[in-house]
Amino acid sequence: MARRFKPLSAELTRTLPPGCAGCVFWESPEPLPLVCGAKCDPAFADGWVQRVRSEWGDCGRAVVEDGETLGFIKYAPPGFLPQARIMRAGPPDDRDVLIACMHISPEARCKGLGKVLMQAALRDLVQRGEKGVQVYATTRQDEFETSPVMGMAFLARMGFTVSKPDPLMPLMRLDLRSLVAWTDNLEAVLESLRIPLPIPRRTPVTNFKKGSS
Repeated sequence: MARRFKPLSAELTRTLPPGCAGCVFWESPEPLPLVCGAKCDPAFADGWVQRVRSEWGDCGRAVVEDGETLGFIKYAPPGFLPQARIMRAGPPDDRDVLIACMHISPEARCKGLGKVLMQAALRDLVQRGEKGVQVYATTRQDEFETSPVMGMAFLARMGFTVSKPDPLMPLMRLDLRSLVAWTDNLEAVLESLRIPLPIPRRTPVTNFKKGSS
């Protein structure tokens, strides 16, 4: 089955990679440990997606193949993401969209999916007339699997620059007006990525008795 970009919906949030389904880290106002799943509330997560979509519009993109979510990216105006108010680098600019998090399932990592997913999110925001996008980054080179923020090196390669410095978790920004017109067919690029398909479970072979036919 072909891979497809889909808007992040309440139904899709239940199929996100481990640690992300039901996670409400960014949606929570109280200080939380910097780890995915530090606070989970599936019903609240569903309601949050529905509220943002009704008041602002689609709040993310997911890559789905054969009913399985390979990765997703989530974004919204900062007012919908109160955890950002207590981040080390300081609060984001309310005039920009804030990318909360992006995660890729284990079997799809290091295949280029993160770059294409980020490009799909930026294209969506450009087409909606947004002028800037911000994201908190980590300067650490490990623990990306359980971190609710993205790596600084990856974001720098995507064109983000530091707007509020911090030795561990700076706030980075990209001026969407500086992007050239989108010419890439991201759906075709997505389809061409070499992501191994899940290996189907093999049915145990019955041991036949000697002499049986």
